[in-house]
Amino acid sequence: MLRLAIPLLFLGLPVWAADWNLRPGEEPLSLAELDAFEGRTLTFYDDGQSRYSADGAYSYTYGSGGTAFGTYRIAEDGSICTAFDHGFNRCDLFVRRDGRLILIDEKGQRFPVRPEEGS
Repeated sequence: MLRLAIPLLFLGLPVWAADWNLRPGEEPLSLAELDAFEGRTLTFYDDGQSRYSADGAYSYTYGSGGTAFGTYRIAEDGSICTAFDHGFNRCDLFVRRDGRLILIDEKGQRFPVRPEEGS
């Protein structure tokens, strides 16, 4: 179980790393794997899409339509912290389990990412 209780500064606001409560077999992504998100779009099973741009810009397009914009950065604990333009901030942790990519949010909810075509 990954536990961090140190404050992280994100755009001048303190963000506390979550208690991720990893399950057996869940391995957090390495920093190199997280860096490889730049320029990619990850699609979830509800058709929502997260886009991580090389300049730190982030967007999430809901499967039902509409897009939320913001910026992201990789925190010291390996989570990806996002500050949305509408004022909401959060950190998520990506893990691999049994070859699948899964996003864990701060509430402990797990959202599997669809495999990219050709993988």
